[in-house]
Amino acid sequence: MGAPFLAPAAAHITLGCQTNAWQVDPQRFDSLVAVLQKIRELGFAGFETGFRNLQSQDAARHTIESTGLQFFGVHIFLSKYDARTHIAPAELYERVVKTGAALGAQRLILSGAPASTEAELADKATALDHAGMFARKSGLTLAYHNHDKEFGNAAWEMQGLLRRTDPALTHFLLDAGHAFQGGADVPAFLEDAHRRIIGLHLRDFREGRQVPLGSGDFPLRQVAATLKRAGWQGWVLAEEEREDGSKPGEQAIRPAMAALHQYFG
Repeated sequence: MGAPFLAPAAAHITLGCQTNAWQVDPQRFDSLVAVLQKIRELGFAGFETGFRNLQSQDAARHTIESTGLQFFGVHIFLSKYDARTHIAPAELYERVVKTGAALGAQRLILSGAPASTEAELADKATALDHAGMFARKSGLTLAYHNHDKEFGNAAWEMQGLLRRTDPALTHFLLDAGHAFQGGADVPAFLEDAHRRIIGLHLRDFREGRQVPLGSGDFPLRQVAATLKRAGWQGWVLAEEEREDGSKPGEQAIRPAMAALHQYFG
């Protein structure tokens, strides 16, 4: 049965999904493939997944391509980052770039620890550009993924990263939900910075807890209007994480897709 929403939601915006709404066993590639098939059935054009989900010896590019999804990006999120650069160690992201390139990933996505001084910010920006240069040699684009802390103190760190990094090497995957939780006026930020942003993670909150996209306080309508008005070209990805570590899967992703289709379709 064909999926109802396989075309991009608008002329400039493509819909994708993060796999972390589902339980994936990193030792069993077939568990990731099953999630990708579900993402395809729900109508998304592509996916993003964590680097640990690609560690299985069974991982194969042709299997991923057979799902009909674009491999938007492979994401490195850690509990502890390099003490100097505040991002993943080079030996890790270099290995992930090679694996991702072999499996058809289009982007390397890096999260990081927050910087607290101008010197730390400078080191982090330099490290991101180095990672971006390495990724580009393998055909991948680097995107930095924020959490809420980058938007604290009037978005001091986020603005600093935008200012200090090379636009040709470092792009941004804006986690708009985390930015919202960090106090950002997300539509206003997008108005100013959309040219550096290649994708958005969208999530929603009510009373501080994540709820399915479109059912909370996140300004989804205003975000969609801002992006359309700017003629922005990029990816919007549903990310349905939960604070308690539960994996709601289709129960949360299906209404998220309906909200994305409503506002971006």
